[in-house]
Amino acid sequence: MRVLVTGGAGYIGSHTCKALAAAGHTPIVYDNLRTGHAWAVKWGPLEHGDINDLASLSDVMRRHRPDAVINFAALAYVGESVARPDFYYQTNVAGMITLLQAMRLQDVGAIVLSSSCATYGIPARIPIAEDTPQGPINPYGRSKRMAEEIMRDVCFAYGLGGIALRYFNAAGADSDGELGEEHHPETHLIPLVLQAAAGLRPHIAIFGNDYDTPDGTCIRDYIHVADLASAHVAALSKCRSGEFSAYNLGTGRGSSIAEVIACARAITGKAIVTRPDARRLGDPPVLVADASLARKAFGWSPAHSDLENVIKDAWAWMTIHRARVAPGV
Repeated sequence: MRVLVTGGAGYIGSHTCKALAAAGHTPIVYDNLRTGHAWAVKWGPLEHGDINDLASLSDVMRRHRPDAVINFAALAYVGESVARPDFYYQTNVAGMITLLQAMRLQDVGAIVLSSSCATYGIPARIPIAEDTPQGPINPYGRSKRMAEEIMRDVCFAYGLGGIALRYFNAAGADSDGELGEEHHPETHLIPLVLQAAAGLRPHIAIFGNDYDTPDGTCIRDYIHVADLASAHVAALSKCRSGEFSAYNLGTGRGSSIAEVIACARAITGKAIVTRPDARRLGDPPVLVADASLARKAFGWSPAHSDLENVIKDAWAWMTIHRARVAPGV
């Protein structure tokens, strides 16, 4: 298959392009490079363009004739979404509409959407299954839920096949050292902890240590980026004309912030200074996925997402591979 990967120069998108190529597919990356990196595009052509540019999207599809689309083109900072909601709806919602319009114009019939557990908000039960009520609590989560609903309606109306993948906490890096996590600013826990281990920041803030959890810190479901990538490849073959489905991607196991820090200390051999801080508004104590539906639907299961392995790969990227692969970042 030829697969158009919008946002394919980003963290999860680039890992998915590698997985697509390994499975015999050809990824065509479409990215405005606002948060993505040209150096991360290694397995197919790079087309520079914006998700809201219908003419550009249509031209790229006309020239490359993709069989399917995987959409990673989105903004994903919760705090920024609160400060700039219009910017998020323009990219994550209007951009989704534009992409679907281009697909219809160029007769591309299948799409996999990078969605998020943020669509659930503060869940009514743990672990979170796909039938858990969705109640997003910030513009980012609401934009992802809207993108899903738009995709669902368009699939039913025009015969497209669509799958939304709601994943939990993406982490880790390519085990071969070709790709890794490069966000500016960085907001994800594991790279922040490892930056503290590497001396790139003085300490790591712990936002709340009095939650109703065994050690008082929040618990999250960390899934290796390579496992997320393999799920997107597997989902492509399950897109069915006129149908829409949504699946959670996670491990079903939670790790607390304190456990992540302890594991990072053991792997790096570094002292990691922590500082207690106030709880962040809207942070649930526990977010853990029930991903059994994805296992049943397309035979996917996480193979790399043991916490120790996730942190080892992220640390190798930060300390060994990063300067060689991505100089100057």
